[in-house]
Amino acid sequence: MTATPILNEPALVVENAIKVLVIADVHLGIEWELYHRGFSIPSQVEKRKKRILDYIASVKPDRIVLLGDIKHNVPRTSWQEKKEVPDFLKALAAYAPVDIVPGNHDGDIEELISENVSIHGARGLVLDDVGYFHGHTWPDMELLSTSQVVMSHNHPTVRLKDTLGHAVSEQVWIKTRFIGKAIMEYFGDITWSDPEVIIMPAFNELCGGVPFNESIHEDLLGPVFANHAIELEKASVFLLDGTNLGMIGNIKKLGITGGREKNYSKCPSKRTLASKD
Repeated sequence: MTATPILNEPALVVENAIKVLVIADVHLGIEWELYHRGFSIPSQVEKRKKRILDYIASVKPDRIVLLGDIKHNVPRTSWQEKKEVPDFLKALAAYAPVDIVPGNHDGDIEELISENVSIHGARGLVLDDVGYFHGHTWPDMELLSTSQVVMSHNHPTVRLKDTLGHAVSEQVWIKTRFIGKAIMEYFGDITWSDPEVIIMPAFNELCGGVPFNESIHEDLLGPVFANHAIELEKASVFLLDGTNLGMIGNIKKLGITGGREKNYSKCPSKRTLASKD
C-alpha cells in the first residue's frame, strides 16, 4: 500500500487494491463569510473544481475521498453553498464514486449531495485497509486496526523566520503516529496496529493554517491533540514539493521558529484571518 502526495498540490493518492484520490478542507462558500467580514472575493468554485478535475484526469482514481469540511459556513448553509456544493459534487461523481467523511463544517450536507456520493459517519471510514477521519472527533476504533490513518482539520503549515524577522509560512504534510497510552486511556485495553498517521494540508488556501512548529498539543484542534494522543515533537514535516524538513522538535531547535503564539489564523469562522483573536 502506498500513500503519495501529488507533487506541489495538497492532494493525496492512496493505492492498494484500488486507487483513491484524497482531498481535505475544500471549504466551498468561504467567500460568503469573507464578504460579510469586509473582503470582496469572487467565488472560486470553478477554479477549485477544475483543479480537482485535473487531478482526476491525471490520477484516474477508482474512488474519491473528501476528508471533511466540503462546505464552509456553520451553523447555517449559505445560498452560495446551496448552489455550488451540489454542482461541485456532481462534477466529481461523474468520474468516480465520492466518499464524504464529514467535518465540523458539514452540517446538513446530506441535503446537498448528488448520485454516486456517499456520506459516512463523522468518526471515519475504512477503505481498502486505510482509515480516514476529519479530526474534530475521536476516530472510530476500526480505524486503529488499519495500516495508515489519514486525517485533516488543522490545516498544517510551518512558519520560519530569517535573521531580520521576516516570516514565511508554507503548507506542509505531517507524518506521525498515535500515542499508545492516550489511545488506551480512551478506548480501553484494545488490540491495535499502531498505524502511521498522515495529516493533510487544506485544499482551500483562503483558510490559512496553523504552524505546527510553533504549536503544542493544546494549540491544535480536535480531541486526539487535546488528549495528547498524537506524537507532535517527533512528527515529520514535508513541504508540498516533497522536501523533508525533519522532525518538528528538531525544527524548533534550529532557532528559525518564531515564538509560540496562541490562536493562529485558520478558517475565519474559527479565527480571524492573518491575526490573533
